[in-house]
Amino acid sequence: MNFRFSDPRLRDLPLGSSEWFRAQRSLVLSKPLIKRCYDLWYSLLLSDADSVHVGARAAATVELGSGSSYVKSIRPSVITSDVIAGLVDLVLDGRALPFADESVRAIFLAHVFHHIPDAEAFFREALRVLVPGGVVSMIEISHTPFARFFFSHLHPEPYNDRTEQWQFPEGHSMLDSNQALSWVVLFRDRARFAGLFPAMCLERFEYLPWLSYLLSGGVNVRSFVPRLLVPAVAAADEVLKPLDPLFALHWHLTVRKAALKT
Repeated sequence: MNFRFSDPRLRDLPLGSSEWFRAQRSLVLSKPLIKRCYDLWYSLLLSDADSVHVGARAAATVELGSGSSYVKSIRPSVITSDVIAGLVDLVLDGRALPFADESVRAIFLAHVFHHIPDAEAFFREALRVLVPGGVVSMIEISHTPFARFFFSHLHPEPYNDRTEQWQFPEGHSMLDSNQALSWVVLFRDRARFAGLFPAMCLERFEYLPWLSYLLSGGVNVRSFVPRLLVPAVAAADEVLKPLDPLFALHWHLTVRKAALKT
């Protein structure tokens, strides 16, 4: 990562290493604008999990791609996971979840779904392991005009909203992805998704604040906003909500498995 505006705490660390994820987490916690974004994102994910009623049965809440996550500091019972060891509870592949049928309340993915090389395989596994009424809760790249421009031209990961595939070639880089994948699968190809997974549906989606994220520099890039201006930027997020369909960079997606009929 040699981009000249990247945070110096990341520049000499191997991309995707335990050290890199630790540094990322430290950056999130130390940058108030991006921390504000992540606090909101985790509150939405946890709210989705809390909406699942499983009675007396124990059911796990699982986060995929938890490398730099701090969700356990908010809710210690969440099972964290990633494809590398060192910082998480489990090492796993989202296409082959090591959980029993109907044993998981919620699956969290914050900027992770677009890194899964086979979305259909993931949803097959999610359908299997989720309890009736369970949720897949995601923070993902949106498909607004500005998001399409930003992630197509100003971000190192691929953004391909014209692909006919729900898969992409699997390599050995954290940059292997399709940032348009949530839109492709759940919006453009909604009829195909419904045919493959009639027991799963996109229950809701909502745009997320974009000015705070943009001015924060995200996780990896230095922020040039003085700490004193953070409240003003947060207030501007609220004022600019009517422009979210044009400018929002991310959205929160709730995909729910059908509950048992009574």
